[in-house]
Amino acid sequence: MRKAEFVMAVVMGIFSLYLMWKSAELPVGWISGEGPGGGAWPFWLSAIMAICCVMILVNWYRRKSPPSQSDEVFMDRGTTIAVGLVAGSLIVTVALFYVIGVYGALPLFMIFYVRYLGKHSWPVTAVMATVTPVATFFFFDIALKITLPKGLPIVEETVFFPLYKIFL
Repeated sequence: MRKAEFVMAVVMGIFSLYLMWKSAELPVGWISGEGPGGGAWPFWLSAIMAICCVMILVNWYRRKSPPSQSDEVFMDRGTTIAVGLVAGSLIVTVALFYVIGVYGALPLFMIFYVRYLGKHSWPVTAVMATVTPVATFFFFDIALKITLPKGLPIVEETVFFPLYKIFL
């Protein structure tokens, strides 16, 4: 565990710096009348991730975190399978963005993740599968004015027309 914590913190730190560098090719600040620049969210999220990586390395060096004190195996077979299922389902979800749109793919992902992987009840699953795309819509389309892929326009656009009328 100790070695894995160090390696992951260094790799993620380097990746964070790379993402900050690439994001800075676009404006990273607020553009008057438009909202955040195209590189703002990736840049600032990467900066936060880089800070977290430094904090992990400090705790690793001081042996303050449980992983930094452990010599156990990083991932056993069960954990590897669970991580593979989540990673695979995320890849499928992102692939579906351009077929059925973000707001069609997110509920499917939430149903799979909450109900089948999390083993939660159907009411909890239904709430998560409904709230997640609506919250995502308000955050990106309304607050940030960033239009996400909507897939089949006849199906998805009509669902959000009333929200557009209220907020735009």
